[in-house]
Amino acid sequence: MSLPSTAISSIELVQSEIETTIHQAEQSLERFQENRDSGEDLQNCIDYLNQLRGIFVVIEVQGCVLLCQESVVLANEVPVGANDDKNGLLTNLSNAIFILRRYTEYFSHQKLDYPELLLPIINDLRIARKDKAFPESHFFDFDTQIQFDSASLLGLGDNQKLSDFEHHAKRFRHMYQVGLLDMLRDRNTKISLSLINRAARGSVKLCAGEPLSQFWSLVVVVSEVMLKEGLVISDLRKRLFMRVEKYLREMALVGSVVSSKTAPDSLRKNLLYILALSDSDSPEVKAILEGFEIKSLGFNEQTIITESKRLFGPGVDVLRSLSKALQEEITQLKDKLDILERSGEPHEEDVDFICGVFERLSGTLSMLDLPGISKACDQQLEAVKSWNDEKKLVSEHELFSVADAVLSIEQAIKLFEETGIHPELNLNTDEQEGNESPFLFEAVIVVVEEALAGLVLAKRSITSYIESKGDKLHLESVGQVMDSVRGAMLMLERPRVAEIIVNCIDCINCELFENESLPEERILETLADALTSLEYYIESMSFKETLNDDLLKLSEESLKSISYG
Repeated sequence: MSLPSTAISSIELVQSEIETTIHQAEQSLERFQENRDSGEDLQNCIDYLNQLRGIFVVIEVQGCVLLCQESVVLANEVPVGANDDKNGLLTNLSNAIFILRRYTEYFSHQKLDYPELLLPIINDLRIARKDKAFPESHFFDFDTQIQFDSASLLGLGDNQKLSDFEHHAKRFRHMYQVGLLDMLRDRNTKISLSLINRAARGSVKLCAGEPLSQFWSLVVVVSEVMLKEGLVISDLRKRLFMRVEKYLREMALVGSVVSSKTAPDSLRKNLLYILALSDSDSPEVKAILEGFEIKSLGFNEQTIITESKRLFGPGVDVLRSLSKALQEEITQLKDKLDILERSGEPHEEDVDFICGVFERLSGTLSMLDLPGISKACDQQLEAVKSWNDEKKLVSEHELFSVADAVLSIEQAIKLFEETGIHPELNLNTDEQEGNESPFLFEAVIVVVEEALAGLVLAKRSITSYIESKGDKLHLESVGQVMDSVRGAMLMLERPRVAEIIVNCIDCINCELFENESLPEERILETLADALTSLEYYIESMSFKETLNDDLLKLSEESLKSISYG
């Protein structure tokens, strides 16, 4: 948020004093670290931090006030004559004073004050002394007395309330836990949030008409917004969703009496803050914020991310610019290889161009400390040079070998840009037979997409059958479509998935197709959950990462609970 003009003038008046006091605090801490028997230096550091806190209180820079306060509390945990076991506390204290300097420079130049930027370092101080971290909504306030029916926005009325509380509560808890575990492992963000959303939406229906349904409706909207807007799943948000899971555990273990409870204001505050921070155009989000009389924050998550980069350095932006330049080079390289694939005869200028690209890629990747990918470029450079030396047609095997290498290099660069992980890459042609070809992986993606499309079509047909009050015409193609999905899974050597699909087909035939009336709601809801878990698993097959077998277990247990499987 922009600082008011009075605050700006106040900061300018005391800027030199702030800088001097921070410098004195740094020097005192350095002297204490050199001589840990010097209690005077440690006390001086504490006094300077208290002095800074007083200044920030006067000029109303609340993030710095809290950072100084937490720094003082941490410094008091360090005894005179501290041993090496206190090195962690001293390191955190030193980092806090450094960040304090950076932040004061930031708000004096940018005329902006975002206390949220300081929350990570503040929490580091609290965790270092074994205290609880502040939630990300620490600087956010809302009137806890205001009540708003957020559940009504989801279109889930009392008439849709689920019966058999114990059966559904256990299923929803299992589904939520599978999604939460994926979230904690930073795996399959889209699928983990989708599972959490579905479990929360089911919980709204399970608790319909009861106070707890209001809480679950907020969880539904927050998980949808995080998925749609691509919000970061930080450690604080992981802890938030872990707290939410406790209510599902109570529902599963205690029973329907839990639905009469209300969630604490601290949880509602965290959920509402995420909605406010998302700056989403969703009608549900706007209605909830208006209902709780929450005004615009004046910033959003992207603002916080951008300002954090500006505060702590432009490393990510530089990396992305370099990655973009590398991708442009690779695109030109693929175009040239495509021309060669059609002609088969290498022209000297084309070979020279390809060699030049590999040389530039190798040099840039080496500078980025990516020796594995750089070496791969060098290997392909030598292979392509031989095309000119031998003055012969390029064989299909040689061309595909280089093309495979280019695709692998491209994927490795993308991985580095997105995650910062230094990928290992070995393109030695003698060892490549055991490695998966990028072309093969692209073929897998095509099969997976076709299987997903079939599963979505089957779900849509079942939905139409239910909405039409049992018109079996909607089910005529479901068996054939599901069988084609089963065939795709067998082609991809996924017999367990194929077996689950067979059980789904049996359930659809017996409960839907052969029955004269609509099945009971328990059967339909459980089948829907089984198909959804299956859909998420198949979707994750298009990612190059470990598949989550818990999704299959969730689908199997859902089917077993209604006697299929």
